[in-house]
Amino acid sequence: MLETIPARLMAQATERPQATAYAVKQQGRWQTTNWRTFVGEVRTAARALMTLGLQPGGTVCILGFNRPEWSTLDFAAMAAGGVPAGIYTTCSAEEVAYIVGHAEASVVLVEDAAQLAKVQAHWPELSSLQHVVLMRGAEAPADDPRILTWEQLLAQAEATSEAELDARVDALRPDDLATLIYTSGTTGPPKGVMLCHRNLAWTASLAGQIVDIHERDCAVSYLPLSHIAEQIFTLHGPATFGFAIYYAESLDKVAENFKEVRPTILFAVPRIWEKMHAGIKGRLAEIGPVKLRLFAWASGVGRRAAEVENQGYELRGPLALQYKLADRLIFSKVKAAIGLDRVRFAVSGAAPISADVLEFLAGLGLTIREVYGQSEDTGPTSFNRPGRTRFGSVGPAVPGVDVRIAEDDEILVKGPNVFLGYYKDPAATAEALHDGWLLSGDLGRVDADGYLHITGRKKEIIITAGGKNIAPKNLEASLKDDDLIAEAVVIGDRRKYLSALLALDPEALERFAAARGIDPAKVRESAELQKALQAAVDATNARFARVEHIRRFAVLPGLLTVEAGELTPTLKVKRRVINERYAETIASLYEGDADGAIRAAF
Repeated sequence: MLETIPARLMAQATERPQATAYAVKQQGRWQTTNWRTFVGEVRTAARALMTLGLQPGGTVCILGFNRPEWSTLDFAAMAAGGVPAGIYTTCSAEEVAYIVGHAEASVVLVEDAAQLAKVQAHWPELSSLQHVVLMRGAEAPADDPRILTWEQLLAQAEATSEAELDARVDALRPDDLATLIYTSGTTGPPKGVMLCHRNLAWTASLAGQIVDIHERDCAVSYLPLSHIAEQIFTLHGPATFGFAIYYAESLDKVAENFKEVRPTILFAVPRIWEKMHAGIKGRLAEIGPVKLRLFAWASGVGRRAAEVENQGYELRGPLALQYKLADRLIFSKVKAAIGLDRVRFAVSGAAPISADVLEFLAGLGLTIREVYGQSEDTGPTSFNRPGRTRFGSVGPAVPGVDVRIAEDDEILVKGPNVFLGYYKDPAATAEALHDGWLLSGDLGRVDADGYLHITGRKKEIIITAGGKNIAPKNLEASLKDDDLIAEAVVIGDRRKYLSALLALDPEALERFAAARGIDPAKVRESAELQKALQAAVDATNARFARVEHIRRFAVLPGLLTVEAGELTPTLKVKRRVINERYAETIASLYEGDADGAIRAAF
């Protein structure tokens, strides 16, 4: 197989020229573009970048929601020998300026006027930035020739020949820098993860070894394309296997788009699966006892069937017959209602997910396969692949990757997917790479059957006043098993005991109030809610050692959000921000005697 993503992309134009490469919804209908046309668009954009002066190794930044232009310019930059770098749309003007300046980008592609304004706010400080390009539909200001519409960019291609572009593509080498993935900055300014062409091509090919991906598949692109996982599913996987991408209209319309597209491949972060789990459970509360008993029977069959298949066995005998019946009566209807009736390959990644959620969805005939990894190893370290899945673990190491556990329980990784280092940061690179091994920063263990289990994050370990080391991840995941709790942040570093900040799910809270006849405006102050939350905390405490018990909790006034700077764009909690923002609430949790006490901040 070809060794670079641009070469693989070009090959799609001849191997399946008329097959759908991508689709966008316009005027109420999905409009498709075939591979021959798409590759032509990429080549035109690549030649345009060369005309604008992009040299091999030069950088281009992209700032916008998932759109064909995003993918086109990413591929175009690589094909021209350049290096694309995505920027999260939620970044502030200051954060955008930092990444554009650090990457020394000469061109930035932006989605609209709002994103353009972020660049303009600091353009005088960005000495390398020569041009800003707007995606289709956005108008460029007439008084600044440095700002181009998408059509004006493409018009630049006429000055560069196809042969000159072919020479750039042919000159690409597997070890050349291919892209920069800027980390979401939970512990400081984002670092530029340098991935080479081998990293991308090897990882994309790996997906085809693990599961049966083919050109007849399709996926919906909706998670941030600045993240390596979404890039694998939207960019490098399709370039390798030729399947179609449908670009979601917006985050608000993703659920609707799932029903229209009925994807066969679906990658989602845990919050998507958690909301699906909560929504289905909410509907169950509304059905009668007969249907509820039927659902419980089907769910039991689904869970037993998933357990058999996860161990690599085929369904046989009575269980196979029961599964067919359960699928006809329950599974097919539930999955069709949410647009997942054709899903062959469903993945959860980017953050931990509860085994309870996975088991519940498996009971509906929907097996979610958890992947673990990071930008620094191009996405996958381990994966719960078909025939080798164990809920509660993150699966065995992917083929071709070595995993070992250090003396301090840190997970170390070596393989063709491990990155080159951090862009312009040799000190951070030296900390992350030792003798070819990537020091992941995560803590874990490998069980007797080779499944990797994540036990915590090295930099997030809580050391209590009594000297006990506690990883908050598992406690937080357990708390989130309760439908009411959307997010949990465990506190306790240098404290006598653990406490927790709880953010509640608005929809679950509304259902809770309706079921008990409580005024929605007063539900947060109700004794019933405090009792329910205490029960959730007690249920978590029962699963852990006494030293890990949560003694107090506080309810936050709303959800944690990316916009407020409390979550990263990949929905990881920014603990430093939480500790600073809710310092008074946290302090109140450590006033007086904690035994049996509950304090809630509404």
